[in-house]
Amino acid sequence: RARALLQQLPPQDCDERYCPELAEEERRQLRAFSARRRREALGQGLACPVPGPCHGCPCRKCGRRLNKGDPGISASRLGDQFWHPSCFSCHFCHQQLVDLIYFQQDGRIYCGRHHAELFRPRCASCDQLIFMEECIEAEGRRWHLEHFCCLECDVPLRGQRYVMRSGRPCCRACFESLFAEPCQACGDPIGADGEGATHQGLHWHARAACFCCSLCRKPLRGQPLTCRRGRLFCADTCSLRQGSSSSSSSSASDSSDSAFASAPSPDS
Repeated sequence: RARALLQQLPPQDCDERYCPELAEEERRQLRAFSARRRREALGQGLACPVPGPCHGCPCRKCGRRLNKGDPGISASRLGDQFWHPSCFSCHFCHQQLVDLIYFQQDGRIYCGRHHAELFRPRCASCDQLIFMEECIEAEGRRWHLEHFCCLECDVPLRGQRYVMRSGRPCCRACFESLFAEPCQACGDPIGADGEGATHQGLHWHARAACFCCSLCRKPLRGQPLTCRRGRLFCADTCSLRQGSSSSSSSSASDSSDSAFASAPSPDS
C-alpha cells in the first residue's frame, strides 16, 4: 500500500519540502499548482451500497448495471454516479486508487501522478514536475536542463551527442566502453555512430567487409542469408557447400579423434 501511495500520490507534487533544489520562483509555482489541484480536482470516493433510486444504473467505467444494495463507489465531484469497486481506477494507468483518493478532470478520474502530468511535464531523472520555462525532451520523455546527464559518468549532455540506454541518456564514451556490442567479424565494438546488423542475437558492422558471406565474401545486407556457428553464408551455393562439408566431417569422425573435439578451429 505504501509503495502504491508513493507512486500514485508523489509527495514532491504537492510539498516543496521534497524539492530542496527548486528556485524561489519554482517553489511559488508549485505552491499555486498544488493549491489549485486540491481546490478544483481532489476528492475521495465513498464506498457504500447502491441506494434504491440508483437501482439499475450503469457503472461509470464498464457500463454494467449496478443493482440496489450492490457494493459501489461514489465520487461527489462527479455527481450521482457509481463505479464497481474494481472499476474505480485511474483513467491513464488503470491502477485501482489507493484509499479511493482521486483527481477529476473532464469527467474522468486519475491518480495524483497522472493528473499532475496533464498540466506539467515530469523530469525523467528526479521524478519532479518541471516548472522551468525550458526543459529537454528526448525519446518522448523530459528532463530538467541540469538533470540531462550520462547515466554512468554524470557528464552533462545538453548540446552533446548521446545514446539512449534503457530509457536514459548515455554519453558516447561510456556507451562504447560499456555497452557497445563487438562485431562477430572484426571484433571491434560497434560504436554509437556505427551502423550495425543483427542476426540470431549476434552483431556485425553493417559494412560490406564485415557483414558478408564467410566463403565468397558477398555482401549480405538486404540479402537472404544463413548463420552457422556465428558465421554468415549467402543462401545459395555457399550455404549448401558449408552444409555438405559439415556433414562429411561429422560422418568421417569416430571415437579415435574425440580428443581433438575441444580444440579450437583455425577459424575461431
